[in-house]
Amino acid sequence: MQRTNSIVQPPAFGNLITVLSIDGGGIRGLVPAIILEFLETELQKLDGEDARIADYFDIIAGTSTGGLITAMLTAPDENRRPLFAAKDIKNYYLQKCPKIFPQDCNMVTKVVKNVTGPLYDGKYLHESIRKKLKDIKLGDTLTNIAIPTFDIKRLQPIMFSSYEIEEKPYMNAKLSDICIATSAAPTCLPPHYFETNHKGETHEFNLVDGGVAANNPTLVAMGEIAKQLIRRNLDFPLPQSLEYRRYLVISIGTGECKMEGGKYTASEASKWGFFGWWYNANGSCPLLDILTQASTDMVDIHLSVIFKALNIETNYLRIQEDGLERTLSPLDRATKENLECLIEAGERLLTKKVSTVNLENGKFIPYRNETNAEALIEFAKKLSNEKNLRELKSPRLPKSNPSFFLDTKTIYGAPKKMSIA
Repeated sequence: MQRTNSIVQPPAFGNLITVLSIDGGGIRGLVPAIILEFLETELQKLDGEDARIADYFDIIAGTSTGGLITAMLTAPDENRRPLFAAKDIKNYYLQKCPKIFPQDCNMVTKVVKNVTGPLYDGKYLHESIRKKLKDIKLGDTLTNIAIPTFDIKRLQPIMFSSYEIEEKPYMNAKLSDICIATSAAPTCLPPHYFETNHKGETHEFNLVDGGVAANNPTLVAMGEIAKQLIRRNLDFPLPQSLEYRRYLVISIGTGECKMEGGKYTASEASKWGFFGWWYNANGSCPLLDILTQASTDMVDIHLSVIFKALNIETNYLRIQEDGLERTLSPLDRATKENLECLIEAGERLLTKKVSTVNLENGKFIPYRNETNAEALIEFAKKLSNEKNLRELKSPRLPKSNPSFFLDTKTIYGAPKKMSIA
């Protein structure tokens, strides 16, 4: 089951299992773009200017716009290096989003248009993704990835995971098709149909946005690793890989509107009929917002509790902005002013304290006395140490002293080592 073409040395040669997850959210993908640029810059300070996000994570998962970012970070160029540096993602969004989501209709026209079909035809999005990703397939990515979608014909989630393609070769679809599918938000963009063919057998997919199944794909990523443990993948030695203490997880959100007053009220929603639930005066889709946000926060709550119970809170970092203004929350409002405000929101988020969602009121509350930027700096150090340890111990690379370290155990995410040289 091992992937031999991944540039990341497997966890068998290290102490941690590294996971990166990126939420869905349309143009709000600018928020994680800012966070990822900061993280990659810190990694470059440690390991040189050629360092890239894909060099450090065993799996990167992304939904919708997060799936597109995942592809950008892991798709190979002709030199088998990432097509995009993290710093390039921001400019890509600024250039492409106004053309993907043209703001050339007034509110009445939008409502009428949306009654008869999706608000946008998706042609520019499809063309730009295909032009950039060309014929790159899921199995070509530089590290393992997982991108959720939802099949409306089968009424079930479909997870495109590079771990799965040896077991299910028909899932080795073009990365462009996967990105188009996971971004196909109902009412906003059309569903995406494509086929794959393996040994003469055709497999068809009728897909919409993965956010209806897993807008926060962190558990999807961890679930894909769990499958490899079940299948006795030698990249994940047992029993160590069964321990949550081995996981180092960064989960990045795209922002929410949970400021004072909230986004919707029972008073206004009590007047909604069919159209009210599907289309709001501020341009958002209340029903879709509610469904995606519910799953997003539940994943964070679940993981926050587990990592806290195990006293390894510093191994899990959730970075999310819960104070977006209403005008910034729609996934398609790609005006110049809104895009610039989202960049500012991402930059402010770096200066905020590390927080977690409160189940009682839904708001994010600080629980560590450090900023998100400071936490990312510490994570960069852990990621760099893990990468260097794996490369030292891996048989793929020459080692001057193969008995340099003997691993004992991991406590609070910090590997203990004992020299025996």
